[in-house]
Amino acid sequence: MDDLWGQIFSFEDYGRLLALVQNSVIAAAILGIVGGLIGVFVMQRDMAFAVHGISELSFAGAAGALLLGVNVVAGSVVGSLAAAAIIGLLGARARDRNSIVGVLMPFGLGLGILFLALYPGRSGNKFGLLTGQIIAVDFDQLGWLIGLAVVVLAVLLVVWRPLAFDSVDPEVAQARGVPGRVLSLLFMLLLGLTVAVSVQIIGALLVLALLVTPAAAALKVSSSPLVVPLLSMAFGFVSAVGGILLAIGGSLPISPYITTISFLIYLVCLAVGRARRVRVVSREVTT
Repeated sequence: MDDLWGQIFSFEDYGRLLALVQNSVIAAAILGIVGGLIGVFVMQRDMAFAVHGISELSFAGAAGALLLGVNVVAGSVVGSLAAAAIIGLLGARARDRNSIVGVLMPFGLGLGILFLALYPGRSGNKFGLLTGQIIAVDFDQLGWLIGLAVVVLAVLLVVWRPLAFDSVDPEVAQARGVPGRVLSLLFMLLLGLTVAVSVQIIGALLVLALLVTPAAAALKVSSSPLVVPLLSMAFGFVSAVGGILLAIGGSLPISPYITTISFLIYLVCLAVGRARRVRVVSREVTT
């Protein structure tokens, strides 16, 4: 039992280990903020399933880059953008989109597994693409991740108002002249870039923990168009950075820590939201 607990939490030489993973901590902080922000639109546009589909082709791209000995982040970006473009162009309606994602997911996962089976290098590199690894980010990759995050944030800020309008009420937005199809494709490409960043930190299998759960938690406690994005970014930041800081002390992959923190935040928000609704109903009954 002690050995098992030591694998999960062990803070021997914690300071020295922390210094070795500074790049991953910085990347996780950026990912938590960007993922939390774009996750609000993922929830509003009902695209949680699409996130998973993009992540599988992102994984295939990263695995292919690993096999060829080229930049893994670049390979992940190529895979993500290809998936995002296909879903954005062919899946305008929710039913079509879900069908396309259902086709892409097994294809991307199978292709990625094929590339990893052919890769002759360390097994840790293979495993990390699926579940994340704490020392996955070097200086070159950190530069890529920061650059991608800046692009996503900048474009989101530029198109925030029309994108929010189109996400909440697409019919009225289209009647007002908002280019919904262009915005939809642009958003999918931004989502693809964010997924590519996420795969480098948390792995392809569990990207939903940072691109969906924080926003879902925020929506449980607020409906404010200002508060929800701020809470979502805060929850994503705490989940990503907190998960890495805990993972430093153990010998497990990053993803169990990040997903557990993210899920606990969601449970707390769910309880708070329900308690608030009960109070509102009780107040209405008494009045």
